[in-house]
Amino acid sequence: MGRILSCPWCQKDSIMRSHPQSAREHLASFLFVAPFRCTSCSHRFLASHLWLDHSTHPIDRREHLRIPVRLYLSFSGGKVRGEGTVLDLSMGAGIIKSGTQVHTDEIFYLQLSLDDHELPLEVAAMVRSVSARGIAFKFLRTAQENKRLLAFVQAKTPDQLDKSSGKIGVAAGTGR
Repeated sequence: MGRILSCPWCQKDSIMRSHPQSAREHLASFLFVAPFRCTSCSHRFLASHLWLDHSTHPIDRREHLRIPVRLYLSFSGGKVRGEGTVLDLSMGAGIIKSGTQVHTDEIFYLQLSLDDHELPLEVAAMVRSVSARGIAFKFLRTAQENKRLLAFVQAKTPDQLDKSSGKIGVAAGTGR
């Protein structure tokens, strides 16, 4: 039986193996070291993958856990303005349902209505794809860099980390 990893930040064992993203991570793969990501707190770290129980650490192509939401949003960029509904949201991305025509790689400023009693949250995002499901977008800055968005996503995440620990974020230098 192989060993099981746990997150060095939140100590949970909900770990997914990630694809290497940097030259350092690619180089580490020659030493049997791979990048992993905690699905609870999104912390990204390197660890040896020798003797791991690979059935409990599958390779994940998605960087962050998505949560279902229904939030009103408006967006603008260039000469395009639109509105719609955010259907799911994560620390780094989401899906919008909107009738507005947009194209891949366009950058928009989103105004998300997280709460009826507060001003909308403003974030910059890039369109990753457009399909029948909706407009997939990626934040230009991760939720860790936006305290309101981070707090909202963590409050909606089913297996949220212990808020008293103050442990939040992603390993430095990962860019996600």
